[in-house]
Formats: sequence, structure tokens, C-alpha cells
Amino acid sequence: MARPVTLCTGQWADLDFETLCQKAKQFGYDGVELACWGDHFEVTKALEEEGYCDGRWEVLNRHGLNCFAISNHLAGQAVCDLIDSRHKAIVPAHVWGDGDPEGVRQRAATEMKKTAEAAAKFGVKVVNGFTGSSIWKYLYSFPPVAPETIEAGYSDFAERWIPILDVYQELGVRFALEVHPTEIAFDVSSAQRALDALGLHPAFGFNFDPSHLAYQGVDYVGFIRAFGDRIFHVHMKDVYWSDKPCRSGVFGGHLDFGHPDRFWDFRSLGRGKIDFEEIIRSLNEVGYTGPLSVEWEDAGMDREHGATEAAAFVKKLDFKTSGVAFDAAFARE
Repeated sequence: MARPVTLCTGQWADLDFETLCQKAKQFGYDGVELACWGDHFEVTKALEEEGYCDGRWEVLNRHGLNCFAISNHLAGQAVCDLIDSRHKAIVPAHVWGDGDPEGVRQRAATEMKKTAEAAAKFGVKVVNGFTGSSIWKYLYSFPPVAPETIEAGYSDFAERWIPILDVYQELGVRFALEVHPTEIAFDVSSAQRALDALGLHPAFGFNFDPSHLAYQGVDYVGFIRAFGDRIFHVHMKDVYWSDKPCRSGVFGGHLDFGHPDRFWDFRSLGRGKIDFEEIIRSLNEVGYTGPLSVEWEDAGMDREHGATEAAAFVKKLDFKTSGVAFDAAFARE
């Protein structure tokens, strides 16, 4: 096995931390990517309660698990978003406060800075998450959007995130944006624009997840090659899309995941259309040695069955790069 295989715990936040660790080990994982919601990793407690971080590690060690990253997608989403009632359901109460949109954005930014502090205290070097976007609503719009409006969105992103990223850099922690629809970066082109807006800030990179790219028609293997030195973490997640015309298209038709009329849907690993073989080879090419974190989602499958088969799938799939040329034995002196 070339890399540790971990379980992203965001989809398991209904389970308490002890139970989650027990199950992750039973499923076959080497570690976990801890979500900052539920009770898996609480930023405030990590910073304010003596012994909290040591207690998390005690449970992890007791179950033979490691941790290489924490994730705070929910607070991160509120940093740049146009805030509405949906955000109240996902951000901590102290971030929501009185619900004033700019106040929420400012408190979310503070929470992301504190997340870096908590990660450093906990002993991990990567925080995965979202950034939100003030311009996602302009993805496909009429009346037409002026280029200056889009540029203003990237400027807003930079203005809000550079002070956050400066804290990460000072602490030796890196922020990995999960490139994803609704974020400031959702494909290769927008990812490059986000990097440029930040002046190539050294603390900013990506949590590579092919499932959010493939159904859009984005070259997800090309993403690895384009941003090899900026891939700080990797999610392993599969997605299926239809080869035939459907009742709804790439935008989803306002249909829930799992609806039979959807053009695309997330699937358990190995049951969708992602070419994981090429992903592993490309990760080897760019020198990525971090964890492969299973973010398990499949509306049509029992999650414990799926998480178990996903761990085995990734462990069978992964391999180290070669240290020698296969035909070296035939070389002439």
C-alpha cells in the first residue's frame, strides 16, 4: 500500500466520535479525516478545553487510526457566500449570531482562522474546506453578466481569504479548497483564476475530488497535472452519469440525489465512471504521498456496506511509483 486510506467523517456526523472510530477501523480504514461538525472535531473545544486534542488522539490510537487532516467546509462556505436562511442550518450558532449577512461572513472568517489554530494544536497540517462564492449565481445567467462583475467576485474572494491564509501560513498549516460547484473554483479554469487572485498564496491549494469535475465534462486527470504542487489532499469519490439524454441535465433539475431522472449521481467507489487507475498514476507522477480519503456517498446503497467496499477498493487500487526503469536490466554500459 503506497498511501494511507482514510474515511472522511462528514457524512457520518450523526455518529459520536467513539462509535465512528470503532466503525472506521472495522470497515478497514487506516485513519480518518475529521469533520468540524457533529462531535468529531470541535474547533472551540480544541482551543479552549485542556486535554481535548490529547483525548481525540487517545481514542484514535486506541482504535489503531491516524489523522492527517481536518475539514471545515461548513464555516468556510459562509466566508464569501451571499448569506441566506440555508446557512443558519449549517454554521455553528456563534457564527450565525444575529444572521446579519456581513456579520456572518466576518464571523465565518474568524472561525476559519481558529480552525487553522486548532489544526496546528491537534498536530495536522491540512484543513480541507469550501470558500463560498459571491458570483456562483452568475454561472449561467440572463441578463448577461459584465466581466467586471466576475472580476469583482474574485477580488472579494481574495480580500476575504488572504488574511485567513496568512494565519495558515504563519502556523505551518495549509488550506485545501475542495473544487466544487458553488465555490469560487469549480473547474480547471476557475481554479487557476482563484490562485491568480490570491497571488499564488503558498498556503492555498486544493483538495482534489474527481467526482465534482467529471460529470461537468472537466478533465479531472488534467487537473492533477495542472496543479500537482497545489494538491494538498485527495478525496476518493465516484460519480455516474448517463450516456443517454435524460429528463434533467447537468444542473440537476432541482431533483434530490438518487432520483431516477437525474443525469448524474454519486456512486460508491468502483460503481461509477471515474478512471481511478489514471488518477493513481497521475498522483504518482506529481509526487503526491498524502492520504486517499474516501468521501462515501451513494443514495442507493447502505453506507456501511459502501464504506467497507470502498476501503478495500482503494487499497487494492493504490500502488507506489517505480524507483527504476522496468527495462534497466537490458541497458548497455
